[in-house]
Amino acid sequence: MSNAGSPSDLLGRKVFFLHPTAVVQNKIIAELVQQEYEVYMVKDHNALKRVLAKYPDSIVLADINEQMPEKDWEGWIQGIMNTPETSSTIIGIVSANDSEELRHKYLDSIHIKGGYTPIKSDLDHTIKQIMETLNKLESKGRRKYLRATTEREAMTTVNLPLNGAFINGRIRDISVVGISCTFDSEPELVKNTLFKDIQVKLQSILLNVEGIVFGSRVDDNAKIYVILFTQRIDPVVRTKIRKYIQQNLQSKMDAELK
Repeated sequence: MSNAGSPSDLLGRKVFFLHPTAVVQNKIIAELVQQEYEVYMVKDHNALKRVLAKYPDSIVLADINEQMPEKDWEGWIQGIMNTPETSSTIIGIVSANDSEELRHKYLDSIHIKGGYTPIKSDLDHTIKQIMETLNKLESKGRRKYLRATTEREAMTTVNLPLNGAFINGRIRDISVVGISCTFDSEPELVKNTLFKDIQVKLQSILLNVEGIVFGSRVDDNAKIYVILFTQRIDPVVRTKIRKYIQQNLQSKMDAELK
């Protein structure tokens, strides 16, 4: 689906839920976040149009039940599809409105490529359908895990037990598989060393993990260590990390949408 060699082929596509209902936000999006899709919520269709020009190959899943009369939705969707700057956007519909007439119009006349998924009371089925659509659209590209850059964030820190004391560091980025970080004083960590009782602080969330030093590199005169979490990481910790990453990415996107 994506252009060979395009950024989306490698890094995946951004998935924007436009005017999501509370159910979509709290249940569907929350589950997609845990499945490592790069998902955003947007409540301003005009701002989204501007941002889509910046992120080609994105996917928009719109709820045509919300905010605008149906005629205006049709105009907005065709506007995105027919404007050169946003024409690579893939549009789909996720809505409680399961009208055969609307489905026919959007799929067969307007030719949206992102499917028409009705939100049914069986939410598990709806989520499965959305995931099938996103997978068909290769929304993850070759990327396996979402990552958040945190070097400019306050309160994203790591404490490592070393020689009977804790050494303090700053997390530069994080995914569910590990972190890269710098330390206030050079700890000379040895590759493949296992550390238990690592404390990871993500704003107000405090997590305990264990990890192995994968390696280091020097960047801007700072030595950056990569620490990979072990398989013994608590599933609850993974859930919290994914949630934090989504909130981090969402807040950056919110700033762009302003």
